Amino acid sequence: MPDLPALPVTFRPARTRVVLVTAGIAIFAVITTVGLLLEPLTAGERLSFIVTATLLCGVLLLLSRPKVVADESGVTVVNIASSRRLEWAEILRVNLRPGDPWVFLDLSDGTSLPALGIQPGIARQRAIQDARTLRALAEARSTADPERHRG
Repeated sequence: MPDLPALPVTFRPARTRVVLVTAGIAIFAVITTVGLLLEPLTAGERLSFIVTATLLCGVLLLLSRPKVVADESGVTVVNIASSRRLEWAEILRVNLRPGDPWVFLDLSDGTSLPALGIQPGIARQRAIQDARTLRALAEARSTADPERHRG
């Protein structure tokens, strides 16, 4: 069982985030520059280049949003278009099986919640370590006396 980190702790695919943010900024800069430098374009056409660049950059920034934040009272799962707050007792199991694109949390209401903040894409070993740490935190926090963990 991994050593439990000090809380709060944030899990996120750092390398993937760097790639997406860098690509978004680069795409925005290139498309905007091309739109502004092309001579025969009207103001409306130039604006359409800038709007397209902004939309593409926005999509990449949105894809870089996922994270899992664990604190004393529970876990916040931030996915691409949603965020959900969970109490420790709601998390029955943390799963990252071979071939899974990201961690899945089995919840006490019988559902499973994807946690895109831990994904083995670029940094597989880091994702496995983060999943084990979150699993250990969930096991320690959901079964222990909650008063014991208060500062």
